[in-house]
Amino acid sequence: MSRKNLVLGLLCIFSLLAFTTISPAQTAGSAAKTALAIPVSGSFAPSTTSGTLTSLGSGTFAGTFNIQRFVNQGGNLMAVGTLIGTLTNGAGQTQSVVLPNISVPVTAATASCPILSLTLGPLHLDILGLVIDLNQINLNITAQPGPGNLLGNLLCDVANLLNNGGPLTSITNLLNQLLGGLGL
Repeated sequence: MSRKNLVLGLLCIFSLLAFTTISPAQTAGSAAKTALAIPVSGSFAPSTTSGTLTSLGSGTFAGTFNIQRFVNQGGNLMAVGTLIGTLTNGAGQTQSVVLPNISVPVTAATASCPILSLTLGPLHLDILGLVIDLNQINLNITAQPGPGNLLGNLLCDVANLLNNGGPLTSITNLLNQLLGGLGL
């Protein structure tokens, strides 16, 4: 993958994240470090497996996931940060929630891996009176990685074997450098 394509891919990821910075007051008493903030909303239900939630029953959640760094975890790009928000049940009761060190997979459109680009010029064959004329041929083979694309995943992995841990390590390092460069 060329550096230009990698930079364009990173820009696409960041444009999808729709980020804003948060104030230290939003970190609920944590250090005054700011982070890349992603709005999060959803619903919750009672849980018997974790004491993290509450006895509010079920309701809605609104908050922010504050990304502090990116990591390569088992071959998956993960965003690590703190989830801060408010749980609200149907009766209007609320409870603030701060969950540090949450890892969330980063999903984005997967880039394709060029495998072969072959251009053959015009070809003229005269074999014992059989004449074959063939114009220029352009053959481009590209592997498309992603869930369920076994051959695409395999060929992209093989094509990137010598890239210092593959493209995920490079993307993880670049994302962390961008976070540092933005002063986040």
